[in-house]
Amino acid sequence: MQRVSLKTKAWAYFDRIVADAAPGGVHSNPWTIDPEGLLAYAPDFDTLERLLGVPLYFKAPTTTGVPALALDVWLSYELRRAGFSKDGVWPRAEHPRILPQAVANLIDGAPKKLRAEISNLLTAKTSITGVTSSSASILGKNYLKQVDVIMTDWQTGPEILISTKRMDSSFGKNAANRVEESYGDAKNLRLRHPLAALGFVFGLRSTILDEEPDKAEWLIDLLEKLGQEDDAYHATCLVMIEYSDGVAPADEDSIDTEDALVAAGLEEASDEEDVLPVEPASDIDVVLASLPDVTILHSKIPTGLSPSRFLGTMVRRVIAATPVTMHRAVRARINEVVNGA
Repeated sequence: MQRVSLKTKAWAYFDRIVADAAPGGVHSNPWTIDPEGLLAYAPDFDTLERLLGVPLYFKAPTTTGVPALALDVWLSYELRRAGFSKDGVWPRAEHPRILPQAVANLIDGAPKKLRAEISNLLTAKTSITGVTSSSASILGKNYLKQVDVIMTDWQTGPEILISTKRMDSSFGKNAANRVEESYGDAKNLRLRHPLAALGFVFGLRSTILDEEPDKAEWLIDLLEKLGQEDDAYHATCLVMIEYSDGVAPADEDSIDTEDALVAAGLEEASDEEDVLPVEPASDIDVVLASLPDVTILHSKIPTGLSPSRFLGTMVRRVIAATPVTMHRAVRARINEVVNGA
């Protein structure tokens, strides 16, 4: 019997949540006009909270990567809400998670029979070297870096690069390391891709506010500063996550980890999580109906680190750096709100 990783299992539930949020692949328009009459991005926090409940249901420790993956899935979903291509934003909402836009275009333009054959080939394999994968690495100034949420194409190069991290425990041991790593990654990527919208999203469990308030203040301040450097991130984001101790996985000494050699392109990543087990619809329904409660504490997130500001900034940077003939769906969604105001 094939061994199924926890990340593989979680994908089936993430996919259903995202599909429920966009029935028939139709996404709601995230843009709105705020009370001051300004254009603002309104994230779908209900979907985020449902996604964050999945790793808690499975008691997935952060070292499995599943808690951080919930953030990746949500961010890619939000970028599709903004109007970006469903195949151009990775991870995609279906296997394979990484699929070049050119290959997706080939499938769409192929005759029906050939389209089915190519699709079957892509979905039957865990990965095809140079074509599909479960994760993507981008060359920075000096080394390859595995990036969590990406939008790229051979015509444009990388347009969006977002790194995510989660910290649910052991705050004192890990906070400084995470900030140091993130700053170095930002410099490496920004120097090779100065026009790409570069962002960093940090998921933080709210218990840090009571357990280590000084550490929380210091970390939040550093996150804000990371988004203000001229040669680092264009925007940074804090997601303050609250859930009960009764659903928390066992305490750990470290947060989600990525293999440094894989991230630097020195070793091949394992694509085990690419192949999804067939989950009975009834089982998925039962699990999703009983997900643990998760709340985003918006009042504890500084305005400069809000998901709304972050997503709005990232989308606007892409629009500002491309001709009006590109990303027409994104521009149309913005115009729809602006012209209707």
